[in-house]
Amino acid sequence: MMKKLIVYFSPSGNTKAMAEKLAKATGADLFEIKPQTPYTRADLDWTNKNSRSSVEMNDKSYRPQIAQLPNSLADYDTIFIGFPIWWYVAPTIINTFVENVDLDGKKVIPFATSGGSGMGKTLANLKPSCPGANWVEGKVINGMSEKALADWAEKL
Repeated sequence: MMKKLIVYFSPSGNTKAMAEKLAKATGADLFEIKPQTPYTRADLDWTNKNSRSSVEMNDKSYRPQIAQLPNSLADYDTIFIGFPIWWYVAPTIINTFVENVDLDGKKVIPFATSGGSGMGKTLANLKPSCPGANWVEGKVINGMSEKALADWAEKL
């Protein structure tokens, strides 16, 4: 039996709600990526070029620190990684995560919440951070029902 883990980053709570729904739909465990320094509402203001999120996303080499990594991912075969879409890609804290855990040989599926854009170049930007993972094309899962999430996950 394949063991699944839902890892997610959710500074505003939207991705958390969908991650919890996906975990329930798939019987997966949950792990939240929490930044060392939590994001404030002002940090997330994408209309302000000087906001923390804007500054981070303008420097693709930037790696926000994570408060705590999971002890081990050895028991998991499949790992879903969720996040809000920022500038048509995953926030750079997701790169921090995948660069600091062992995902070699694991099936890794990104999923996202978004205010209007698709996954963009998410997969292309994440693969170099962990080339040993078996990356699978993900999707934006806004508003999907538990049944729709279960059906999607089963097809992967």
